[in-house]
Amino acid sequence: MRLLEWQGREVLAKAGIPVPDGEVAAHPKEVERIAARLGRPVVVKAQVPVGGRGKAGGIRLAKTPKEAEEVARALLGSTIKGIRVEKLLVVEAMEPRAEHYLGILLDRSARMPLFLYSPQGGVEIEEVARQNPELVSRVHIPPLEGPASFRLRKLFALAPKGLQPTLLDVAKKLWSVFVAYEAHLVEINPLAELDGRFVALDAKIIVDDDHSPGPQFAELGEEVADPLEAAARKAGMSYVRLDGNIGILGNGAGLVMATLDLVAQAGGRPANFLDIGGGARAERVKTGIDLILRDGRAKVLFVNVFGGITRCDEVARGVLEALQNREIPVVIRLVGTNEEEGRRILASAGFIPVRTMEEGAAKAVAIAKEAECAR
Repeated sequence: MRLLEWQGREVLAKAGIPVPDGEVAAHPKEVERIAARLGRPVVVKAQVPVGGRGKAGGIRLAKTPKEAEEVARALLGSTIKGIRVEKLLVVEAMEPRAEHYLGILLDRSARMPLFLYSPQGGVEIEEVARQNPELVSRVHIPPLEGPASFRLRKLFALAPKGLQPTLLDVAKKLWSVFVAYEAHLVEINPLAELDGRFVALDAKIIVDDDHSPGPQFAELGEEVADPLEAAARKAGMSYVRLDGNIGILGNGAGLVMATLDLVAQAGGRPANFLDIGGGARAERVKTGIDLILRDGRAKVLFVNVFGGITRCDEVARGVLEALQNREIPVVIRLVGTNEEEGRRILASAGFIPVRTMEEGAAKAVAIAKEAECAR
């Protein structure tokens, strides 16, 4: 369950993490009223559960209440990455001295939470890690021990010494959110530095769909569902929209996660996470590819299937059915049950599967980069 920003900031505020003054609104006149109450320039932010809202025009500055109303009229009812904007968050505009990044995610490979910090916030942490890996620190937190001060001091070694005590306090409060809400991810980006204090200018929280009952969840709900994610759930698949240009389809969450990692290691950016599940027939494979192509950002498709109860020949048929009358480069790896038959079906259509995941990831990344250079 991915919370909208306004929901996430309420959770952070309850934990004692400062957030900008503001309110959520669903009508332009409400936006004007909030801006008038705040009495200063405001930031109007579309409430949709996707990243990259700023680049898509979903976050705008308004200097007057009237301008805020005009921005609201332009945003409400529009779509950002295929999702209709129904609500806006209106907050006071701030001019931070510096912007930091702080987040906690569930590292499944290490089987424990991972704290991430960077003194370079306000941009995608993946981009910072690619271009300036020395500016990202990582510290695993053993669940039964929690964020001991010595671990957090290691995490914030990159931060100015005078700010480290305050950052430690924010980190401990963020940890309390991560644990209390049984989260997969909690993220503040940017965490704004303002005269020695910190304010969360954004909030991203993803709660485990299978969380245990508790009063903290009583007023929470997934207000806006990504239509592609909803369609995938209806078809019995798991889909998560990402920000890259390499479409990923696999069977089994672990295999798909490994595929995402290999693509990233090869210098590419996945466009999605799509797990078609075990035992998928050709029709489900076709549906999965249709979902990826509906998003419109994938420049190449990487199909990575290990056939156990999933038959490779069924996957091959689904791929061919989905790609009829469509022109998109495809990299395919098929290993397992009916592998040879699957390869024969693909070869008859001119596709030559790769042998390894690493080879497939490298090839998909190379094709995606060629497509970007050709633009």
